[in-house]
Amino acid sequence: MIKSICIYCGSSPGASPAYAEAARMLARAMVEQHIALVYGGGNVGLMGIVASEALRLGGEVTGVIPTALMEKELGHSGLTKLHVVNNMHERKAMMAELADGFIAMPGGMGTMEELFEALTWAQLGFHAKPIGLLNTDGFYNSLITFVEQMVAQRFLTAEQSQLMMHENAPMALLERFMQFQPTYSSKWLDREAAKNLLP
Repeated sequence: MIKSICIYCGSSPGASPAYAEAARMLARAMVEQHIALVYGGGNVGLMGIVASEALRLGGEVTGVIPTALMEKELGHSGLTKLHVVNNMHERKAMMAELADGFIAMPGGMGTMEELFEALTWAQLGFHAKPIGLLNTDGFYNSLITFVEQMVAQRFLTAEQSQLMMHENAPMALLERFMQFQPTYSSKWLDREAAKNLLP
């Protein structure tokens, strides 16, 4: 059962107003489904928008922020809970522990790093939680195509690529999360072929 979702997203609002609107829609859908928000604790960009909207609607919001960012006054002051941790590694570990799933909204390098760490952990069998992209205005189209290229070039199986769900609408993505049934197959696509390449 999905009780909380970790949202990865930009500390900038991005170029299109559609991103902020999608953040508000996602917050609204999560509150309606009684799903708590876990995120990076910031009060800027899409991070601040999704958190503030969830709070405005009466939702539960937990932030996890490193001391260095809190000291720069980037922390959100109105959260249900705010955990201040030592560094980014502790932040990601705590966010993953607190959440039953992960959604990446539009964002930059940090969002990509967090998304792919969650995907890698799932691929290795370290967790069996749903992971999805909120593909607002086709923001993630190129990434989806790139993952298909990984499959075509046999660095990823088709089954492994399905770990990264994607939908354009927040409620459609949440519905897939609520229907999610974890499966796991070995990470190793060509274990014997890989062995044969060793000296």
